[in-house]
Amino acid sequence: MRGFGSEVISNCYFTERKGLDMELDKVKEARYGGEPTGLPISDEELCRRYEGVFTAAVNDVLREKGLLYQTLPGSIQSLREDMKVAGICFTIKGSKNLELTDEMMQRARMLEAIPPFSVCVWDTSGDDESAQWGEIMTLAARKRGCRGAVVDGGVRDTNRILNENFPVFCKYRTSNGMLGRFRMIGYQIPISIGNTLIRPGDVIFGDIDGVIVIPRQMAVEVLEQAEFIRDNETQIKQMVMDGTAPTQVVENGGYF
Repeated sequence: MRGFGSEVISNCYFTERKGLDMELDKVKEARYGGEPTGLPISDEELCRRYEGVFTAAVNDVLREKGLLYQTLPGSIQSLREDMKVAGICFTIKGSKNLELTDEMMQRARMLEAIPPFSVCVWDTSGDDESAQWGEIMTLAARKRGCRGAVVDGGVRDTNRILNENFPVFCKYRTSNGMLGRFRMIGYQIPISIGNTLIRPGDVIFGDIDGVIVIPRQMAVEVLEQAEFIRDNETQIKQMVMDGTAPTQVVENGGYF
């Protein structure tokens, strides 16, 4: 009987283990989202057209799709108010670390992996003292076709980055380098900033109102609807300028 019981227990264990593995597969699918899907338009056209709309319109479209947590924390702002950038997320992850071992080769490999039409997005695990981005990194990333950087942390060499007219969004400015304070963990992996999950290949878009993340699989659909909002608002603004009563504007399909 003991042998029979052991066999039953063993079978139950492996059945349960298999069930757990299947559930883990679902978790992995939700986290990683599979390989980035192809889009019906080029990355270049996608970026150009996103930069022709504004984040509030994109936000409204995502809200209608039930996605309410796609904006990055409001503390992440552009170095200059007129900066605007859209690109394909190239994700980077790091955290505070007191080691003094040089990691320059790892950073170099990361920079060489940046594809054209990308925006580097740094998840710093809440760092509040180091600069993850500077002038030399700007120059190297731009040579790879990078369009800008979004850093949930710090930037230094600010005046020289501004001279390069390279869009950068960050939390703060500091002269502190990373060595002895912060280390990069990896890149092109899922990251999280605030309440937003960001995967490699997602679209990121920033302007004066902050930064928003668009899941890759709906990037073109969201873009087209945001363009419709932009064009429709031209008509709404014209009604307001013509003196149309606000109630009548709403009756005519407008909004405030």
